[in-house]
Amino acid sequence: MYKPELLNTLRNYTGKQFVSDLIAGIIVGIVALPLSIAFAIASGCSPETGLYTAIIAGFCIAAFGGTRCQIGGPTGAFTVIIYAIVNNPALGVSGLATATVIAGILLILLGVFKLGGLVKFIPYTIVVGFTAGIAVTIATGQLGDFFGMHPQFPMTVLGMEYAKMPGTFAGKILVYANSFTTLNVYSLVMATVCLVIIFLWPRVTKKIPGSLIVIILATLVNLLVSHFAGDSSAWHTDIIKDRYSIPSGLPKPQLPNLSLSTLTTVFPTAVSIAVLAAIESLLSAVVADGMIGTKHDSNNELIGQGIANIFSPLFGGLPATGAIARTATNINNGGRTPVAGMIHAVVLLLIMMIFGKYVEYIPMCALAAVLVHVAWGMAGIPSIKALLKGQKSDITVLVVTFLITVFVDLTYAIGIGLVFAAFFFIKKMIDVSEVQTSRGTIVTGITGDGHEEQLDVPAGVLVYEIDGPLFFGTVRKFEVAVERAGAEFKVLVLRMRNTIYLDAGGIRSLEQCKQACDRRGVKIVLSGIHTQPYMLCEKTGMADKIGRENIFDNITEAMARATVLAAQ
Repeated sequence: MYKPELLNTLRNYTGKQFVSDLIAGIIVGIVALPLSIAFAIASGCSPETGLYTAIIAGFCIAAFGGTRCQIGGPTGAFTVIIYAIVNNPALGVSGLATATVIAGILLILLGVFKLGGLVKFIPYTIVVGFTAGIAVTIATGQLGDFFGMHPQFPMTVLGMEYAKMPGTFAGKILVYANSFTTLNVYSLVMATVCLVIIFLWPRVTKKIPGSLIVIILATLVNLLVSHFAGDSSAWHTDIIKDRYSIPSGLPKPQLPNLSLSTLTTVFPTAVSIAVLAAIESLLSAVVADGMIGTKHDSNNELIGQGIANIFSPLFGGLPATGAIARTATNINNGGRTPVAGMIHAVVLLLIMMIFGKYVEYIPMCALAAVLVHVAWGMAGIPSIKALLKGQKSDITVLVVTFLITVFVDLTYAIGIGLVFAAFFFIKKMIDVSEVQTSRGTIVTGITGDGHEEQLDVPAGVLVYEIDGPLFFGTVRKFEVAVERAGAEFKVLVLRMRNTIYLDAGGIRSLEQCKQACDRRGVKIVLSGIHTQPYMLCEKTGMADKIGRENIFDNITEAMARATVLAAQ
């Protein structure tokens, strides 16, 4: 039965917790201000649409979702899709609103029919690939403002006619290359300094993100420079006010175009928005669970995300989802209930109503620096490096997904990535089965007459057997194992005699299991590991993390080691 997490937390809510939520909500609301504006502009929309999204969708996600600390709003993942829609003459902003409402309905249906777990069937390599592709696209879109360039349209480059900034990666690169002579040194220096400060700011404090600091500093510095430099073009950089205006309140709600022809046209895009919103929101929820030790309800979370994406476009907003960075900021500042997310939305509304006219003085190059930093964080360089040490099939899926995301379309990237992942998985299963057959059936832990042995499990030891391959479709089994490995267990023995295949998703699951057990002081011992899983563990460094002394090829030796660890 659907029950928002807000209702669960309010039963034992205290005044002390409200103070913590209030402080966290105010801080994350201020932090969300420049990000909401930047993501809207990167999407080809006016800055206030980002604020509307953070206010309306942010409030709904907190109030109706299934996560305690989720902060919702516009994110970088949507910029590619939104830009393509709003720059399509047949769709535009109206088509985007219709697609977002449909996406919201799809998200609610996913939650109602308890299909939240299906998102976990998307391979880890695909998630890393399209996220990195989106990061490259976001960074590319900011080159113009970062370098202070002013492309003059219409423009002809290599025989291609451009009436406005193209939405494709290659088109943007060509336009920027042809406009490099319009570079503004003042904008470039300001953007570079802002970017350096953002990267170095965590050494000062992690409570308040550097993005907020550079926006404030860049605005003040530019106001001073403009005052003393006068009308000198050399000391001018574009500000929000030069292109947009910030309203002082929310617009009146307006229904989007729900005609049959429009619904048919935007439905594929709506599916992309729904899938992306589901993936990112549940990833954010998992991160939040790991930070505060709770368990979110994925189905209720999808319903909350659906409600948010229905209401957001009614007030002129964009697609929304859970934002990992803002959620982490909320938790780090004491937010522990959905009340903090609701307060963050109210704070943004007050800022827009009271200080909206000052927001218009933010330099565009500073916002570009913020988005370049966001893109760097999204790129997932450590994850890519880890995957590149693994199997060729995982690397192929990663590269294909990345390239299609950058050069073609995110929707095609996910679909083709799934096809490649399925193909390689089936092929690997056939190859492994053939090798296993040729070696004969030798299974440790089975008695001579073929009956299952009776294990003597000592106190403080939990034996969990993985039945079948450990890949992107069996991650939930590990989550169950981690949930059961509570304080009463000191050692978790993972029996892998029936696990003849492991992929990048399985390695990721092992790593998450190891991290969860480390937080509880639980040691992991592997038993009956086959050749392919062990070789992959070695290549990716997982064997060293678990400890080679804790990896055995039979249950007898594994239980002996577990007994020693449990006695320590």
